[in-house]
Amino acid sequence: MFPPETNVPGRPGTFVPNGNKSARILRRPVLRVSEIEYARGTPSSLHCENDPEPPCPRRPHVIPLRLTEIATVVGGSIAGDDGVIVTGNAVFDSRDIQPGGLFVAFAGMKVDGHDFAERAGRAGAVAVLGSRPTALPTVVVADPEIALQTLAQHVIGRVRSGLTVAAVTGSQGKTSTKDLLTAILSDVGPTIGTLGNFNNGLGAPVTLLRVDDDTKYLVVEMGARHLGDIARLTGLVAPDVAIVLNVGKAHIGEFGSQDAIATGKSELVRGLAPGGTAVLNADDPRVLAMASLTDGPVVTFGESERADVRVVGLTLDRLGRPSFTLQTAIDSVPVTLGLVGAHQALNAAAAAAGALATGVALDAIATSLGAASLSKWRMEVRELADGAVVLNDSYNSSPGSARSSLDALATVEATRRIAVLGEILELGDASEAEHRSVGEYAASRADIVLAVGDNVRALAAGAGRRGVAVPDNAVAVEWLRANLVAGDVVLIKASRGAHIDQVADALT
Repeated sequence: MFPPETNVPGRPGTFVPNGNKSARILRRPVLRVSEIEYARGTPSSLHCENDPEPPCPRRPHVIPLRLTEIATVVGGSIAGDDGVIVTGNAVFDSRDIQPGGLFVAFAGMKVDGHDFAERAGRAGAVAVLGSRPTALPTVVVADPEIALQTLAQHVIGRVRSGLTVAAVTGSQGKTSTKDLLTAILSDVGPTIGTLGNFNNGLGAPVTLLRVDDDTKYLVVEMGARHLGDIARLTGLVAPDVAIVLNVGKAHIGEFGSQDAIATGKSELVRGLAPGGTAVLNADDPRVLAMASLTDGPVVTFGESERADVRVVGLTLDRLGRPSFTLQTAIDSVPVTLGLVGAHQALNAAAAAAGALATGVALDAIATSLGAASLSKWRMEVRELADGAVVLNDSYNSSPGSARSSLDALATVEATRRIAVLGEILELGDASEAEHRSVGEYAASRADIVLAVGDNVRALAAGAGRRGVAVPDNAVAVEWLRANLVAGDVVLIKASRGAHIDQVADALT
């Protein structure tokens, strides 16, 4: 919890089209992650190889912390040398540690991270945060999850008065929007952004711990699988700018309904710092309705005429890269993105609206957007030796994002368009219907729909005569190698758990 005076509303140059209003202050519960599963010494959802961003984190600048300070903050005891100073990043994987770093150890369901402390030490870790003593100096706590979050709150509290915090959520597009906003703000001042999509209760505190005294901007991606998840993340740091992109069907199996998803996403607006700005999608009724949840300023983005930051004149080149005009009530600028897909224009508008809310000029925003790139495995364009092209969008998927990616595929000039689609996870009872629907949509956008995995037979069925079902990634690779010809364009997409990136890697 941070004192209200450290949250700085009304920063110079803030874009406030609808006036300044005072925001409410909320209680912020301590975040708790109920289950952690280790894979090779780290929660598999957090390892750099699984959540990559080019480049993966290397020797970040952080605020040095004495082990005694860490122990005091988190209410732990020290086993070992209490004179240690942590000068590197906090990580969950002994392979990712940097000199001076803090290794956070969890006793997972399959592997106990404490057993990897010695390996972390050889890699440069100087201390461990865990639930029992290890070979390294260790801050021993009852619950490392809560301790990590408490430490992150403490570090942010030390620099909060000079820090502008932007947070991004949505059913789809949040990592791309986070990347674009991070690129814009990085051209203005020292900026820390979420790596990959470290957007949950473990990834967010790791992001917060990367700030130092020079950091001016912090961009945090916030995801949710349950009601209350985002409220807990805003409990770690209340954003000055809250961007809500859309309400789709991602994780509907966990939430139960799209209205419940909307309630979950709205927690970001409710969690704004006093005087903070809500940035909302004018084209999504569920998102636009969130304006009533804040007394602070609201900025909207979209294609509709009512949007404060509007995308107009959208065109695509032969590779599906968008050019358009960003228009506000007082100015407009042309933007050309190096990213594939018309949907990236709306992500860029959201990032632009967020940057305007922090005081960045519109022409500077356009320049930064033109040079921006995305995290790994998000619509990466790779040309193969045989003349085919791969659109690697394999990081994750939802019904909405799958359709957006298929729309992007349809805009690319090609001899044949091939959609390689794997399972979309966490759809619950709606899984079969949603996969069938995505298959039907894919058949309207691609010449061939390669459905990968035994759990996506409904997708292949939905694609009809254009559908080809294969049992796994290996067979998908065999099929593609045997059938691709020059001029083909291949989209590869599935939920992260399907590991369909293996198909892209095998082809390239």
